[in-house]
Amino acid sequence: MNALISCGVFFVALIAFADDPDAGLNRSADGGVRSESSNLPFTPYSIKRILASHHQDIQNCYEETLAGRQKVIEGTLTAAFSIQPDGTVKRARVLKKGTTLRDAKLHDCVVSVLSGINFPKPPDHREHPIEYPLNLKAIR
Repeated sequence: MNALISCGVFFVALIAFADDPDAGLNRSADGGVRSESSNLPFTPYSIKRILASHHQDIQNCYEETLAGRQKVIEGTLTAAFSIQPDGTVKRARVLKKGTTLRDAKLHDCVVSVLSGINFPKPPDHREHPIEYPLNLKAIR
């Protein structure tokens, strides 16, 4: 049975012990951070760093969803996906459980972003299911 990697509280402890928090990450021309997954080991910490490097893409999904709305809504999406043995993402989706933002366009956009992420290859050559909460709020 595959163990589910929870990317929430568990990562807080890992961040405190990281020697080089920017290892394997590069800044893009727009100032964002892009991961170089081939340079990172397959660990909960590297998974979190790669997801963090795509935060702006997910925030853009959220901002596009808000465009033209009178009322700003903030909340959480709980994303789930599986990292395949080759590091690609399969079965990306937004879970109902833990999700307070109910917007199909937003969910589709986030799933698209997640589906395009590449992670380091798991050394055990197995599929790894992930659940990851995304807290989204408007940038003012």
